[in-house]
Amino acid sequence: MFSGCYTALITPFTSDSGVDEAGLEKLIEFQASEGVSGVLAVGTTGESPTLNREEHNRVTERVCALMKGQGRAIAGTGSNSTEETMRATEHAAHAGADTILLVDPYYNGPSSLEIRREYVGPVAGAFPELEMICYVIPGRTGTKLLPEDLAILHRDYQNVNTVKEATGDLENMARTRECCGEDFNILSGDDDKTCAMMTDARIRASGVISVMSNVAPGAIQRFTRAINEGNMEAADGLAEAMKPLFGMVGVASEEETPFGKTEVKARNPLPIKTMMRILGMPAGPCRQPLGRMNPGGLEKVLDNARTVQHNHPEIFAPIEAFFKVDIAKRLEGRSVLEGLAYTDSG
Repeated sequence: MFSGCYTALITPFTSDSGVDEAGLEKLIEFQASEGVSGVLAVGTTGESPTLNREEHNRVTERVCALMKGQGRAIAGTGSNSTEETMRATEHAAHAGADTILLVDPYYNGPSSLEIRREYVGPVAGAFPELEMICYVIPGRTGTKLLPEDLAILHRDYQNVNTVKEATGDLENMARTRECCGEDFNILSGDDDKTCAMMTDARIRASGVISVMSNVAPGAIQRFTRAINEGNMEAADGLAEAMKPLFGMVGVASEEETPFGKTEVKARNPLPIKTMMRILGMPAGPCRQPLGRMNPGGLEKVLDNARTVQHNHPEIFAPIEAFFKVDIAKRLEGRSVLEGLAYTDSG
């Protein structure tokens, strides 16, 4: 059974874009200390597209080693090549992963039928000891494993028992529950939709694979637990406290160029990494082609952090204690913002 908060862990980098091994261990230890249900290594939040195979393997190994006995270790092994996914899954199995996450193959555009027959099915059959989470996020992949094919996989492979649902479509989620039955786990893939997914009687999601739990793991774990226990008063209070965070997976702002205004949408993991750097956590820069926020986007991230700290300082208090930082002081000044945004319009 999957329930609660599973953190889609960012991969921290050094200033020269190497993997920050010491920072990675601290982040995993912080998540474990806050009691999350599990940690996902090298998902898209962990910038898996820009990690080479050796780096991918090292991050997976550290998550598996440090989460052992403390929560579920999930390894992101999906790709747009079944052969590559097989190799990554084999490594994850040897590293001690409990579960793997298979994102729908991106760019080359297989149909749902092909995703079932040529991708998830072969991997599930080759590794029956590993639980499989199918990750459906058509906005990023351009493909979509349909509820009907997911149900066939669940029928044919005992280890295909969970979906990370990031379609944003409640009707699709309800159809998944209808097709896959009560013994199937639906996890939210969007922080801002978790409450709706968990409280909708047609969907009955049991938790979330969260981006924002990088900065609020304990609070999001309590939030999901409260919903699962039917304590909506507690859940609503936590949702209100974290509302500024939940809309931050994508931060849209305007940019003035020599040719007029444009919209800039900073997408995950750039906003969360930026906030972590502001708060004093090991995160480092994103890898190219991701870069920096624009000034307007950075101000939105800063304003959200200040709002949470002002109204509900208990949300960030665990960061303060674990990483030994003074968050209120960091949020007062501007020096922590240096290098976090582009300084011209190009």
